[in-house]
Amino acid sequence: MSLTRTVPSAASATAASPARTGLIQITVTGVLWGTTGVAVQLLRDSTGLSPVSIGFHRLAIAALVLLLCTVGRLGTLRSALRAAPVPLLLTGLGLGLYQALYFAAVAWSGVSVATVVSLGLAPVLAAAWESVRARRLPGPLRLGTLVAAVVGLALITGATADPSAAAPAPLFGLLAAAGSGLGYAVTTLISRNVSQHTAPMTLTTISTVVGALTLAPFAVVAGVGVPVRLDTVTLLLHLGVVTTALAYALFYAGLRTTPGSVAAVLTLLEPLTAAALAVALLHEPLPLPVIVGGVLLLTAVAATYLAPRPDNP
Repeated sequence: MSLTRTVPSAASATAASPARTGLIQITVTGVLWGTTGVAVQLLRDSTGLSPVSIGFHRLAIAALVLLLCTVGRLGTLRSALRAAPVPLLLTGLGLGLYQALYFAAVAWSGVSVATVVSLGLAPVLAAAWESVRARRLPGPLRLGTLVAAVVGLALITGATADPSAAAPAPLFGLLAAAGSGLGYAVTTLISRNVSQHTAPMTLTTISTVVGALTLAPFAVVAGVGVPVRLDTVTLLLHLGVVTTALAYALFYAGLRTTPGSVAAVLTLLEPLTAAALAVALLHEPLPLPVIVGGVLLLTAVAATYLAPRPDNP
């Protein structure tokens, strides 16, 4: 009898290990993405580049670095594209489009609305789709995690946004933010399916190449010229190599064992990390709502780790 009880226990532990590794990979992704805000702010202050142009440079640098790393395995990229051309192209197209929509939402309605709507909508939409596919409602822990994460995001974003920022087209900004959140959710769900049979490096390389090509026309219109200075090159390399090439490789690797809705919750660590870095590096104040929102977000992440094997449609 003891042997019969031990075998399932060992099997459960073995199955839980990849799931927990996936959670850790996506958590690290959220933290790495959180360094983007400070880098973009410093880059904009020193170069005057538009957010769309910075997004293009970010994806283009990542694509170039990844292509150089895979120069001896270009056949693998071709094989992956032949095996699943539509999902791979949609992943890259979505990567470029939801960033462009987010940047447009920031310009039209301000950072607060853009961030809360786009990032907050994604985990809710992903959870709804997974529930429809599984034909059952999310459990109380999953619902509580979603609520805590979205409320925490709203508190952090509302407290750190510039209250004097103009909102020249709030309705268009709201629509763009909703489109960005929908695009992020759909792209996450598509890339999760693709990640089951495509290596993370291959998926990251193809998606960044397609994403850069998607943003290229918008960036050319906004201007892509960059002064070649040590600080500028360092910031661009950080955005391209660390927050894109490395972060998305970890994200796609984690998606192999993590449902899209859970991944969207964990990546909400991005605004929390950005707020912490703004306090530490830019000496911005730390309002009470940011503290409360941070506690709620960390509670949501902790709850996710307490259930490392969520129901997976």
